[in-house]
Amino acid sequence: MKVVIFGASGFAGKAVLKEALAQDHQVTILIRNKSAVSINDKRLTIIEGDVMDRKKVSEVLQGQEAVIECLGTAKSNRPTTLVSDATRIIVEEMERLGVKRLLAMSNVGTGNSIGHNPWYFTKFILPFFMKWLKVVIDDKNRMEPIIMNSHLNWTIVRFPNIVDKPAKETYHATLDGKGLKLSITLGDMAKFMVRQLTQGGFSKQAPSLSN
Repeated sequence: MKVVIFGASGFAGKAVLKEALAQDHQVTILIRNKSAVSINDKRLTIIEGDVMDRKKVSEVLQGQEAVIECLGTAKSNRPTTLVSDATRIIVEEMERLGVKRLLAMSNVGTGNSIGHNPWYFTKFILPFFMKWLKVVIDDKNRMEPIIMNSHLNWTIVRFPNIVDKPAKETYHATLDGKGLKLSITLGDMAKFMVRQLTQGGFSKQAPSLSN
């Protein structure tokens, strides 16, 4: 499948990129600095540019079949709209060009998954001790409706803490939070995201995933 990955130079994005190539997809990525990705693969096309540049986004979407969005921001307590603003551009250009399938990474705590976390985490830990994560969730709360209100065949996957470990090949996806744990390995996150390109099963849904 011909796939665009946005955010391929980040912690999660690099893992998704490697997994997409391992699953034999033709991958195009848009990154600000080509040196941020050192993979040499004939199935990989690297285009240098900014995700906030609509013309560049349109360029990388030409002739594609699907998009995986792994966009994120550095840890900061300052509010941001970067992910939601970029998502709006991506969604609008996908609709205009007829690219239908979108997989997007989000966080447990967004949308109706706010109740998946323990009450003390939501009321005390998040706003007072993890302000940077609240900033991320606030922006993902702006991002998700943009996707959900689109005409795309979307899946939003909400993750808890992603730990830098190989895949266990055992994970649990839930729509209501039952059985959800506190973390997911980087390897399992990547495998799940890429497998959704062909397996489906969560069309126009927002599962939460953990080990």
